[in-house]
Amino acid sequence: MSINRQDSTDLIDLSPPSSGHSTPVSHHTPSPQTRSYTYPKSQPRSQPQSPQRQGSSSSSGGYGIGSAVLGLWRRFSSLESPPPHPPSHTQLYNANSEPVGVGDGITGPFIPPTRRSPSPLRGLPSLEPLTLRGYRADTRESERLLARGLAEEIRTFLPERLKIIEDWTLIYSLYQDGSSLSTLYKRCEEYRGRRVGFVLVVRDGKEGTFGAYLTEAPHPAPSYFGTGECFLWRASLHAPLPPPPSADTTNVNFRTTTIASSTTSSSPLPRNDRLPASQLAPAPTGLETGRASPKPKPVTTQSIRFQNFAFTGANDYCIFCETGFLSVGGGRGGTFGLWLDNGLSRGHSAPCDTFLNQPLSEEGEKFDVLGVEMWVVGG
Repeated sequence: MSINRQDSTDLIDLSPPSSGHSTPVSHHTPSPQTRSYTYPKSQPRSQPQSPQRQGSSSSSGGYGIGSAVLGLWRRFSSLESPPPHPPSHTQLYNANSEPVGVGDGITGPFIPPTRRSPSPLRGLPSLEPLTLRGYRADTRESERLLARGLAEEIRTFLPERLKIIEDWTLIYSLYQDGSSLSTLYKRCEEYRGRRVGFVLVVRDGKEGTFGAYLTEAPHPAPSYFGTGECFLWRASLHAPLPPPPSADTTNVNFRTTTIASSTTSSSPLPRNDRLPASQLAPAPTGLETGRASPKPKPVTTQSIRFQNFAFTGANDYCIFCETGFLSVGGGRGGTFGLWLDNGLSRGHSAPCDTFLNQPLSEEGEKFDVLGVEMWVVGG
């Protein structure tokens, strides 16, 4: 019995070989010129197909069976190994809750953590109180222009590298060193070229206090110098307002005075014989010894109103000094934000483009100078 060549190419024998005699099947494909065809006698003979079409159909059938076998093999091999589990949140995030690997938004979809531990609250480091050094022991309180409360206000606007400096050094004082601008230049010459700052303090004829912060030591120069960290400032002291009527004034330190009558009492002490014994105050020891007891000095508190005029960037006229004057800020037709003469006796202050400041002195644009101090920060 002969088998059609076209049907035999689509069959694959997977059974083991039998022990009987069988005719081996040859897998050799004859050449198109010598290929012969044998058909069963029960079927009518038809026209043979062209060798090109027969070869293409056999190759396409073999490719389809090979793809099916390869697909079954991949499917059975995937069933043997279980699928990987999806990564958990603890695997995706480390202790700092930062995504790693998949799920970081770049190599995979971002998955936010289910619970994130709050970061510990850490307060900003507090600055240590300032220490003002340089006043002599014989310098009176009225001759000291810079108080620690005012220095703390100026410290707020200093550059960050100088805020942490705790010691300010007085290098020039009009009351201690004389009224001479050349002496001020000489005391500042030692700090030229260093990474320090200078605080200029001026007191006018109306007891007003103002000045400037300088980034470089003042010295005679042919042009302006300094950086945009310079600024002008003005401070005024105000007595605190009295407490409102609804406030509790039991422990408030204040005194009330009344107008005394024109008649004077013959007894030095007010009569208290009508008061109960529980309200009688003990007699002061000074009266027993015949000496008047010292009265406690009232504690006066004042509030500071501080104004800062920062660098605007309109020009670079920060500091300009000559042997005859010292000036800070300029513009607007030759006006200066702060100007002091050679003898440190007269000054001038007007609005300028460098700092857009107001006149620093309450006397007006021209004022008398009662005191001048120069402090170095960071030396």
